[in-house]
Amino acid sequence: MILVGQYDSPNVRRVAVSLGVLGFAFDHDTRSVFGDFDSMRTVNPLGRIPSLILADGTTLIDSAAILDWLDQEVGPERALLPSGGAGRQRALQLIALASGVIDKVMASAYERLVRPEPYRWPDWIARCRTQAEGGIAALAAQSWPADAPLDQASITTTCMIRYIGQADPALLPSGRYPSLEVLSQRCEAHQAFRATWPADYVVPSKGHQSTRGC
Repeated sequence: MILVGQYDSPNVRRVAVSLGVLGFAFDHDTRSVFGDFDSMRTVNPLGRIPSLILADGTTLIDSAAILDWLDQEVGPERALLPSGGAGRQRALQLIALASGVIDKVMASAYERLVRPEPYRWPDWIARCRTQAEGGIAALAAQSWPADAPLDQASITTTCMIRYIGQADPALLPSGRYPSLEVLSQRCEAHQAFRATWPADYVVPSKGHQSTRGC
């Protein structure tokens, strides 16, 4: 099994963490969507990440589809997303918030860092950041019990937190969202998360947010 994509992508990272939590062995292909775009398109015709290449040669694309396949493989007792009921609906809502924040932070970062400066749209950047702030506040208002097992909602939200620290740390000033700081500390201590840290990563703690560039 081969996971394609770099861990600075929160979507690649949440797949990698989920693979680790569920005990799947995999190799990591670190091609870049920017530096290796043509090569990436031989794996995924969209040229996007993540992709998961299975032992039989089948390639799964899109993090949500990959995570669904993982849950199907391990069965409902070990799945990271509940199979039904109120628990599933709550988890899906939390994942939707975290994924939406990732999308908006990524959109504003691309506008600020990738688009040529004369063509950047300040109002669009401000709108994306406002939407991201709304999602972050909604997640911070949720309950994140310290004794809860790792599930897909906590995995995706923690990957979101680290990505914001890389791409737009001003959205997560120290002390503003203590519940998310505690969640990040707890999850980042897990081996499946530690296995996806870059060499210079600093573990989030109260009073610190990573400012590593995206």
